[in-house]
Amino acid sequence: MARLTSIRSRLTTVRPKLASAPVDRAAVDRVRGGRVWRKWYKTARWRALRWSVLVRDHFTCQRCQRIEGDTSKLVADHRTPHRGDAALFWDESNLWTLCASCHSGAKQREERADC
Repeated sequence: MARLTSIRSRLTTVRPKLASAPVDRAAVDRVRGGRVWRKWYKTARWRALRWSVLVRDHFTCQRCQRIEGDTSKLVADHRTPHRGDAALFWDESNLWTLCASCHSGAKQREERADC
């Protein structure tokens, strides 16, 4: 059996990145369309608010009246799009429960038409 004596690497050498100035997050967010509010969906406050809306609406889609036991298939949706307005985002009276299909279908088409 033949023995390989050496195999040249086809990979180039990795150069270390030069130290750069700290990133200005506010400037990055402005360039990306100012969507800082997307982070709000990952907070414990949002998860608690979402749960209270699902319980209030008895885990029932407010459009098609479908009762869904799997909460991953339910969305706490903003009736009036908040578009980054914190008051509208956190307002429980502006939220309702929709099933994923109602939220992804008719509701999204309506919001796109309103823009």
